[in-house]
Amino acid sequence: MSAQEVIMQLKSFATDERKVVNEWFFKTGPGQYSEHDQFIGVRAPQTRLVAKKYFKTIAFNEIDQLINHPVHEVRHCGLIILVNKYQSGNKDEIFNYYLKNIHTANNWDLVDTTIPHTIGDYIFHHEDKLNILYSYAESNNLWERRIAIVATFAFIKNNQFKPTLKIAKKLLGDSHDLIHKAIGWMLREVYKKDSEACKTFLRENYAQLPRTTLRYAIERMPEDERLRYLKGEF
Repeated sequence: MSAQEVIMQLKSFATDERKVVNEWFFKTGPGQYSEHDQFIGVRAPQTRLVAKKYFKTIAFNEIDQLINHPVHEVRHCGLIILVNKYQSGNKDEIFNYYLKNIHTANNWDLVDTTIPHTIGDYIFHHEDKLNILYSYAESNNLWERRIAIVATFAFIKNNQFKPTLKIAKKLLGDSHDLIHKAIGWMLREVYKKDSEACKTFLRENYAQLPRTTLRYAIERMPEDERLRYLKGEF
C-alpha cells in the first residue's frame, strides 16, 4: 500500500464545503495558530475509516510521506495509522518511530486523538521515560507542551494523577489558550476519577489558574460548588 493510494482515498471524501468548515474551525486566518496549515475538506470519521483500511499493509517509508505531508487531513490519517499499528502490537517500534517524528503532531487534534493512545500509553507502562513529558512541558514549541499534558490522559485512565498534576503545575504560566484548555480538560478528567485530587489542586493553585483552565476543570461539579469555585470561595 502506497502513500499516494491513501491520499487518493482521502481526496475522494473531500468536499469544498467541509474545506471551508475545517479552515474556520482550525483557525487558519492571519496570525492564528493554523495560519500555514492546509486542508482539503475531509471529516475525521472518514479519515479514521481510511486509516483503518490501510494500516496493516502500509510500510513506514510510506507513512513518512503521510505524516510529513502539508495537508492536515493526510497527516492526521498517517498518525491514526500509527495508533492502529500501536494497538495491534509492536508497541516499542511504534513508540520509537512516533517519538522520532513527534514534530508531525503539529495541531491540537493531531495531538489529542493520537498521543494518549501511543506516547502516553507507552510511557504509562514505562515510567522511566516520564522525563520525556517533563521535558516537553518546558519546550518552546506549543505542540510539544500540549503533548506533555495530553499524554498524561493515559495515566488518568489508570487512576494515576501525579504526572498530570505535576505537568499542569509547570504549565500554569503558559500564555497560549490551547494550553489553558488542555490543562483544564485533563483536570476535568482527574475530577471524574478523584474529585478531591482535582479540587485540592485548584485550591492550592487558584491564584495562578487561567480562567479558561478553571472553567474547563469545574464543568462536572454540582452547580452551587462550581459557582463557588468561579468566585474562589472554598
